Amino acid sequence: MLRSILSCNHRCCPRQTHLQAYFSSTALTANDKPPSKHNDKINYNPDISFSTTVDPKHLKYPMLSSHDLESHRKPPTRVRMLVRDFIEDSLYNPHYGYFSKRATIFTAPPHCGGVEGGFDFNKYRDSAEFEVDVAKRYREFGNGEEDGPGRQLWHTPTELFKPWYGQAIAQCLVSEYLLKYFPYEDFKVYELGAGNGTLALNILDFLKTHYPDVYDRTQYTIIEISEKLALAQRHRLHQQGHSQVVDVVNQSVFQWQRKEHAPCYVVAAEVVDNFAHDVVRYDLKTLEAYQGVVAVDEMGDFVAFYTKISDPLIASYLALRRRLSLPVPLPRFLRSPTLRKLYASLPFAPNLSPPDYIPTRLLSLLKILRTHFPRHRLLLSDFSSLPDAVPGLNAPVVQTRVGTTMIPCGTVFVQQGWFDIMFPTDFAALREMYEFLLSQAGPDADEQDELSYARVSPLASSTSPLSLGADFFSSRARRSPLDGVTSASGLPVGERKSSVFSHAEYLETYADLEKTRLVNGENPMVGFYENVKVLF
Repeated sequence: MLRSILSCNHRCCPRQTHLQAYFSSTALTANDKPPSKHNDKINYNPDISFSTTVDPKHLKYPMLSSHDLESHRKPPTRVRMLVRDFIEDSLYNPHYGYFSKRATIFTAPPHCGGVEGGFDFNKYRDSAEFEVDVAKRYREFGNGEEDGPGRQLWHTPTELFKPWYGQAIAQCLVSEYLLKYFPYEDFKVYELGAGNGTLALNILDFLKTHYPDVYDRTQYTIIEISEKLALAQRHRLHQQGHSQVVDVVNQSVFQWQRKEHAPCYVVAAEVVDNFAHDVVRYDLKTLEAYQGVVAVDEMGDFVAFYTKISDPLIASYLALRRRLSLPVPLPRFLRSPTLRKLYASLPFAPNLSPPDYIPTRLLSLLKILRTHFPRHRLLLSDFSSLPDAVPGLNAPVVQTRVGTTMIPCGTVFVQQGWFDIMFPTDFAALREMYEFLLSQAGPDADEQDELSYARVSPLASSTSPLSLGADFFSSRARRSPLDGVTSASGLPVGERKSSVFSHAEYLETYADLEKTRLVNGENPMVGFYENVKVLF
């Protein structure tokens, strides 16, 4: 059986460093006696406590990171870690992680009758008939799994609409390359997390057929954290004749050290939704931020509590968000001191704000792109919203597949390796942070300054000196030019800033829509995935 603990409301004392959950959201009442401890229990919370004191034994557990846990062959006990390290370990641990051991990406079987194993869209009468066929293939693909949570299966636009979806991305990239760099620079592409290798294959096949001169100058690098997927990608792409232009690097992008000085394109398609997030909650009296920590006890159960901000990455994100004056991460009724005081006085009201899931690993990626790919162009597509999310702001969907049914959960604290944890992306905030970081040529702010900055109330006003007239004589649509780098016109003009597009807008610009049009005129490649956006 799987062990998990439901999410809890929390109350804290402003003078304390460690804050313990004291009001549970489980169905137990004050008169209920918890069952005796045993090894098989599900959704079990051992007690209801109104104490703010953290169990001392949990504070004595060693504080580990996901990197520290990579050598563990089974989920650890008697440890504590930040929430992002728990999520990252659950998804990517090489021995028991979800993507390392259980996840399988759906792909249309070769006998579907379409091109390269894809669906023959022009034969379907309407989207209902197409969805029935997809469901049938899904069942065939998932056959043979064991009872309970077994083969974890999901699909992506790349697999569902191959090769046409990949060709749209190829057309987008090659159009800009031909306009700006050909024939003076090689066509360098870095793909993060390539899955089955389908997107890379579709892009390279498209270039080889339609742009052979560009293909001859192509260098396609895949950065893949999963050893199993890296081996499969390398085998598939070499088998299809692309061994001379493809390099598969089995490494986490967060450990990337090589610097690419030449112009390049970085592709992250349906990747950042599985980047680990941290959890921050605010004291309703002081609005001081607290970072989420989870302890794993000797039984493998999870105990969440909150501490004052001490992690540099969390502090960096909060400081950056405040510096850019991005929307306050509090429900509207908590922004008023009067309403906040009234809310806190209600019976059983928590005195911490709802969980705020912050994309700290995404911030790490943006800093890596700035440092190691100074002349890159980023193409990032992912979900902007998700249904069935756990409670909180920017909260994830936590789900596992049982038989043919996907089961959503109510907490991120679930058995490691058995659950997909995927987050929506705030594309407006992403673009602001991305462009700001690229504009910063120097190192990051002092760590102690960021820690102090992050602990200030999120409602306090903030004005960055860079916002006071820095762009008065320059175009807001372009970045500042890099030293020694001229534009395609030969002038020192900065790169065009990135833009955010809806999924439909992007595909209507770059895709061959006739290939995925159904008999009745519907186009599922455009109509599906309405909750996906593209940054380019």
